[in-house]
Amino acid sequence: MAILGTAIFWALSLPLPFLFGPMSACLIAALSHAPLQGFGQISIAARTILGVAVGASITPSLFAELPKMAASIMLIPFFIILIALVGVPFFRKVWGFDDKTAFYAAMPGGLQDMIIFGTEAGANPRTLSLIHGTRVLIIVTLAPLFLTVFYDAELTNPVGEPASALPPHELLLMVVAAIVGWKGGEKIGLFGASILGPMILTAALSLGDFIHTRPPREAILLAQFFIGCEIGVKFVGVTWPELRRVVAAGVAYVVVLAVLAAGFTAVVTTLGFGRPVEAFLAFAPGGQAEMTVLAIVSGADLGFVITHHLTRIVLVIIGAPIVANILLRWSKSRE
Repeated sequence: MAILGTAIFWALSLPLPFLFGPMSACLIAALSHAPLQGFGQISIAARTILGVAVGASITPSLFAELPKMAASIMLIPFFIILIALVGVPFFRKVWGFDDKTAFYAAMPGGLQDMIIFGTEAGANPRTLSLIHGTRVLIIVTLAPLFLTVFYDAELTNPVGEPASALPPHELLLMVVAAIVGWKGGEKIGLFGASILGPMILTAALSLGDFIHTRPPREAILLAQFFIGCEIGVKFVGVTWPELRRVVAAGVAYVVVLAVLAAGFTAVVTTLGFGRPVEAFLAFAPGGQAEMTVLAIVSGADLGFVITHHLTRIVLVIIGAPIVANILLRWSKSRE
């Protein structure tokens, strides 16, 4: 199904065929109750490619730019707090979710992390999976439209050089950084190990003047393919009541998030903290992997975009369980 979707998008010259082709085909098949399964560890391995791509963009010049990013990065905590203040009551009062599910559904963290933390806290894992899956699906689908219509961005930036044009020793270093970073990160309990582990190792190689380019074009397209599959397959087994209530709640929440993100994007660009395309991608509350792909194809400053997303995800992952416990204790004390 994924290959068929890619071929159709390619034949029709539709945008991002290696991402949207498999995503659309797998989504349609999933909603049609086809017996699909994800690619498991293969999909996770594909994310290491994006970790390497981000790490390769971390150069000494990026550190020189960090002071300029500081002002917009400082807005991230306020962005998260505002999302929580709006999102939790939205799910609790409007859609009738329980307190724990409403809290973790509202948090704009990593999809897997929010499901794991929410499940451990007693939230409904199926609801969290569909809410966050819907968030990522719609943002990934609409973000390219916003980039082209409102920001005049071209999504035709070359994703990388062909493998044949890159030095073999650098390709080997990238493979080692991907595997060692991923598995080593898992062993030490690093969140988002498949992306952050390779990113950290590749950044060290980049700063050490061992790597000078992103992964080859073929690898980036392969990563897009498996990420597209992964998004679509998350909707396997969804029922009509779930579509009517849970997925509908996720769609409505994306509208809320879009308004908040647009507001912060406007603030960043108006105050001169960042350029429009980078600011939009930095505050778009999609998945880190998906935003990395869009940053690459739009030619945006990858360092700027990912620095903001890493800040958001780290703050949510560290703060969400703490805040959830405080709020739940407070609500129990009032009963």
